[in-house]
Amino acid sequence: MRLARTARWLRRLGAAAGTLLAASVLVFAATTLAPGDAAAARLGGRAGPQQIAQLRHSLGLDQPAWVRYGHWLWHALHGDLGTSYASGRPVSALIAERAGNSLLLGATAAALLVPLAIGLGLWAGMRAGRAADRLVSTATLALVSMPEFVIGTLLVLLFAVGLGWLPSVSVPSAGHSVLTQPQILVLPVLTLLSVSLAQNVRLVRAGVIAANASDAARTARLGGVPEHRVVLRWVLPAAVVPAVPVLARYLAYLLGGTLVAETLFGYPGLAAALVDATAARDVPVVQGVTLLVAAVTVTLNLLADLLAAALNPAARSLS
Repeated sequence: MRLARTARWLRRLGAAAGTLLAASVLVFAATTLAPGDAAAARLGGRAGPQQIAQLRHSLGLDQPAWVRYGHWLWHALHGDLGTSYASGRPVSALIAERAGNSLLLGATAAALLVPLAIGLGLWAGMRAGRAADRLVSTATLALVSMPEFVIGTLLVLLFAVGLGWLPSVSVPSAGHSVLTQPQILVLPVLTLLSVSLAQNVRLVRAGVIAANASDAARTARLGGVPEHRVVLRWVLPAAVVPAVPVLARYLAYLLGGTLVAETLFGYPGLAAALVDATAARDVPVVQGVTLLVAAVTVTLNLLADLLAAALNPAARSLS
């Protein structure tokens, strides 16, 4: 049994590694096939053909694509993502400066998602059919129906333009870090939470309604067990455990998919670095940031798969 479980985990690890390898191929191909020339963009419009050719040779851009991909992948596996064409700094150092801000944004949203999803889902599910449940159901349905950039725009119009409570952009003042100005995190975090929270609240609510009507809960109530103990002992575990794998996938999204919110609010994270590098044809930075996001997403989804298999016996038997 233990060997079979180990074999399943190894298969999952192999699938994750294969996915990441495929992502690296797509990233490299996309940056290679993109229109324009990195050497010409770096030198500017006044450079002559000879200067461009010399720079292409020094950067290795005149080598076959498969050779460049092999060199890039080999160095990336050893932690060397190359050197920025625009600044001349190591790409890993540039990413390290921005990754902390992106991680702070995603981790803040993730830390709020779990208690809010479980709390609101439990509150609505225990009041199924009442006004409170209808209010939560309507609000979550509205949030699910709108994309993040629309919700973010509406939040700016309400809290920044209309009420003036929060800044419309999430750019820290010169010489200050994000941690010293927490108010700039509020709108990006709310934008990230919008769809993720709505989906998980609806999932937990449905589980609570089913568990509340189960034979175990009814028997406990008939036996005189206090209502709060029925909820904590029978209803909440039965509702939350099936939702945990889905919740874990949303946590993976929040930690690896903050690019939309960062771009919308100008937050100084990896998204800003990616947008600037794309405009400047800074290929090493584009490749490094994209590969890092892909690696984080694949890793967190792997952990979500393992969690789902650990909590669901049927999933374990089918793996």
